[in-house]
Amino acid sequence: MLSTDIYELCPRVHDLTGPGGSCVSPSHDCQLWSSTCTRSPESISSESGQHNTQAEKSQLVLLLQPPSHATSPPRGDSPPGPDELVGGSPSSAFKSELLSALRVEMALIFKTELQAALTENLASIKAELLAVKSEFTNTLATIQRDVRGLKDTVAELETSCSTFSDDITTLQAKVEQLTADMKILDNKCDDLEARSRRNNLRLIGISEDFSVSSTAISTLLKEAFQLEKEPLVDRAHRTLQPKPRPGERPRAIIVRLHYHSDCMDILRRARTQQPVKIGDRRFSVFPDHTPRTARARAAYNDVRRQLREIPGIRFGLLYPARLRVTHNGTEREFKSPEEASVFIRSLKS
Repeated sequence: MLSTDIYELCPRVHDLTGPGGSCVSPSHDCQLWSSTCTRSPESISSESGQHNTQAEKSQLVLLLQPPSHATSPPRGDSPPGPDELVGGSPSSAFKSELLSALRVEMALIFKTELQAALTENLASIKAELLAVKSEFTNTLATIQRDVRGLKDTVAELETSCSTFSDDITTLQAKVEQLTADMKILDNKCDDLEARSRRNNLRLIGISEDFSVSSTAISTLLKEAFQLEKEPLVDRAHRTLQPKPRPGERPRAIIVRLHYHSDCMDILRRARTQQPVKIGDRRFSVFPDHTPRTARARAAYNDVRRQLREIPGIRFGLLYPARLRVTHNGTEREFKSPEEASVFIRSLKS
């Protein structure tokens, strides 16, 4: 195939051959190509399949080699060829044409091999892309299924949250109502407990060796406050605390009087005689308040101590925990120790 292309691409070779295939030019180049030039194109085509590529390349190499000066006839002995008469070199022109044909043939070979390699690589790449596409499709289907499941879950959660929000709002309203009701009930319970203690007295400072009985307490109160008759005592007992050790503060005595008038009379006398003295005993008498009322009244202790240091002022605690202050003929009531502290600072400034 290569010989046929060279023959077709090199018309000069055909021009240099005679009718019988003999070369009309006695040059050395035509003698090198005698094996090719003396054959017709039909014989070359028929025999092209029988010659391998290696033999053709060998002939091309021999052709490209420069002619040997030893074998070439003297310039004066050989007649000049047609190209030499014109002024050109048949060897150089033939080599140029042969190189051009060789470039075209090599380009075709490279193109064919490159196409085959690219076709194989493209097929491999296409198979890999198809595998990736299949895997991506499966993964995408899985993700879409998971997303649909998440959407359903979110929708259920939104419904549940809406229901829970409504329930919480209802429960908050109920809690607020129950809190208000509990506060009312707590105040009522504290009021009932305080009313049940209206006839009680709390005696503080009586030693533990004193015999606590209704008769003994009745006699003690009559002597301490110089009453006309002994008050009627329903019951009396110590507070429910552990018995103190020797030297510790004795427990208070709770006295229940039968008549409220007797209780109020004793408390009125106690406010003017505090502390009460009888013989070698000294004790104090206070009303028996509930724990909540006692804590609220105890919060005024520091304020009452400061008021005692101010001359010309009168004060007193009202039930349940209100402080009444009289200063320069003006009365004022305070419902918290903070308000009373502000008033005291204004008096001192």
